[in-house]
Amino acid sequence: MGDREIRVGDAEREDALRVLGEHLSAGRLDVDEYGERTARATAARNRGELLDLFSDLPHPHPALSAATAVRPMPPPPGLPARRGVNVAVAGPAVLIGFVLLAALVKSPFVFLLIPVALFLLVGRDRRR
Repeated sequence: MGDREIRVGDAEREDALRVLGEHLSAGRLDVDEYGERTARATAARNRGELLDLFSDLPHPHPALSAATAVRPMPPPPGLPARRGVNVAVAGPAVLIGFVLLAALVKSPFVFLLIPVALFLLVGRDRRR
């Protein structure tokens, strides 16, 4: 697949509309041409369709980024990437704690505390 066949998103279309507005302001396009080109820019599906709108115009042209994937933002410096309890560690630890507590107290009703503890652990992470 060539560069012209890469699909564009709303950000690229909006940039093309902004640049077409600059060409209208500079007098390079009349109102009818501007209307036609903005309609084509709004309906554009790939980079080639957007670039064709500017083939007879001087710079500026829309900046079509080479990056096609969205990268997640890194956490701010100085803060840990993840705060909270690791479920893989906390889950078995809590279960072992309840089993030991039930053995000491010798009451099956201790297991009713499991939903309460889960609510407190999960609810705390969601409030952050």
